[in-house]
Amino acid sequence: MPATIIEPNTQSFSTVAVDPVTLDIIENALRNARHEMDATLVRTAMSPGIREQGDSFPLIADREGRMVVGQFGSFLDGFLRNYGGSIEEGDVIWLSDPYSCEGAVSHNNDWIIILPIFRDQRLIGWASMFGHQTDVGGKVPGSLPTDANSIFQEGVRIPPLKIYKKGVLNEDILTLVLHQVRTPDWCRSDLNALIASCRTAEKRVQEICARFGTDVYMSAVESLFERNYRAMKHLIATSVSEIPVSFEDYVCDDGIGFGPYKIKCTMWREGDRVILDWSGTDPQSASSINFYLNENMLKMFFGIYMIMVFDPQILFNDGFYPLVEVRIPDGSLLKPQFPAALSCRTHALGRIFDVLGGLLGQKTPEFLNAAGFSSSPHLMYSGVDKSGEYFQLFQIGFGGIPGRPFGDGPDGHSLWPGFTNVPNEFLERYFPLRIERYETVPDSGGAGLNRGGNAILIAYRFLEPGMIAIHDDRWFTSPWGVNGGQPGMRSRKYIQRADGTEQVLPSKCDDIKVTAGDLLYFITWGGGGWGDPLDRDAELVAREVKRGLVTVDGAKANYGVVLTSGNGIDMAATTALRDQMRAAEGRETLFNFGRSIDELRASCLEETGLPAPQQPVWVQARKAVAG
Repeated sequence: MPATIIEPNTQSFSTVAVDPVTLDIIENALRNARHEMDATLVRTAMSPGIREQGDSFPLIADREGRMVVGQFGSFLDGFLRNYGGSIEEGDVIWLSDPYSCEGAVSHNNDWIIILPIFRDQRLIGWASMFGHQTDVGGKVPGSLPTDANSIFQEGVRIPPLKIYKKGVLNEDILTLVLHQVRTPDWCRSDLNALIASCRTAEKRVQEICARFGTDVYMSAVESLFERNYRAMKHLIATSVSEIPVSFEDYVCDDGIGFGPYKIKCTMWREGDRVILDWSGTDPQSASSINFYLNENMLKMFFGIYMIMVFDPQILFNDGFYPLVEVRIPDGSLLKPQFPAALSCRTHALGRIFDVLGGLLGQKTPEFLNAAGFSSSPHLMYSGVDKSGEYFQLFQIGFGGIPGRPFGDGPDGHSLWPGFTNVPNEFLERYFPLRIERYETVPDSGGAGLNRGGNAILIAYRFLEPGMIAIHDDRWFTSPWGVNGGQPGMRSRKYIQRADGTEQVLPSKCDDIKVTAGDLLYFITWGGGGWGDPLDRDAELVAREVKRGLVTVDGAKANYGVVLTSGNGIDMAATTALRDQMRAAEGRETLFNFGRSIDELRASCLEETGLPAPQQPVWVQARKAVAG
């Protein structure tokens, strides 16, 4: 049942003409308000995942719930269709359960605040923000259990409810929820920060309406949607063929021994609309790597990719949604049936970007990106320090962005452009650990005319006993290269124990005991390369050797660049070696995946120190009713 909006003023809005200057002012005022939401959040939150890394996503929407400005697309559509209650001025909605909002959020750790914006007793829009909580209860610290087989094991599920009702805080609900989590002070602070950021957006929207008039504001919002629609209609017509193209990639494993899991999409155009059909994606997993994907969110992923690749000047919003149709099979990895576990959905979420890149570039290879750092690997470390205080760290790792048509992929960067690293000084001040190494991994980015970004190595020395958990991917399959570029390096994790022994860790694991003095090497993966590496400027390769981004051996083996003892270029030897390598090369392929799945299985134990994942056995999921 859809939400009921209580509006004492039933007067309809008038459509008025908005001149280009006014439209530009309103657009940029909204853009600034969206960034002010971020600034408010990071200055008032406590958890490092939000405060330091920015694991949060703002949104200002129109009265229908369509995103006007934001980062992640609108997550209001599923909520508005399923809430069933009334919404009045002064209400603030709080929720986290993915199944109650059609996947508008995708695991329990993401807390959403939704604030309706009223003016003159009429709804004029929404402000919303969600952020990842360090802990929401459940069976393991961090609430991201690898082996969960039900969402009930993943912490407190918050259905849509009013944390504020007509401006009055519901203290009992807040007390109940915070009683379930391991870090109540952080969660309380982060929740208040989410609410404060939404109130900031509300204030700025009210100021725009006060300056220009409500009818002008509402008409300007419609103009922004229409402009985005026209731009995307042109991009789709010129970039998407009526002939279907397909692409598939993999989540390496599910954390309980099975994998890889295929994610497949077929894309084609029918008139003005693009169809994204995810048939062929593997069935849902028995573990927590499922991603309950909201169709509108996938439309935004598609739109972001199209805009960033083909026309980055467009301010994206939800105006183009009628141009995109998404088909996701029920019971698949991307639409699991309740009560499937969802906590570790990050890897499937990230892999979708690789799949979209592989789709969109097949007809226009000059715009094709390689595979990159399409995930947000997590490290959790928890325990009790010498003073008897409980500590719990949640940190997101970075890696190599793909080689691109217009340049190299950045080294050690996040999948999400707005994310930043947690400063080492912060980690060492607030947690019992020491960062002994923090550096890029040379040669980890796939070689190419444009090199893939390098991976990151972080060495954590634990100073107190505790438990760690790791959630990562791309340890089995490689980030692929394109247009002659080479794949990037895979990830790996291992511990050098204080007693001198060494332990290789799976990419997804919980409840790993550590003692004081243990040293964890957390190594992420590199981005794939773009274009023939033998065409890369030799002088640039030599400079990257001096900077520690490429090794001397890597320069020779991957780029055909021979260096002297002083790291100068031996031009004669370089020319001869490149001619020899070109003569020995096979036909250039559009995609370079490295080796087949069967070949990777055969060499897995020797190369990674871990057994190969077993082929999943699909069990028909039983449909249940979400309660």
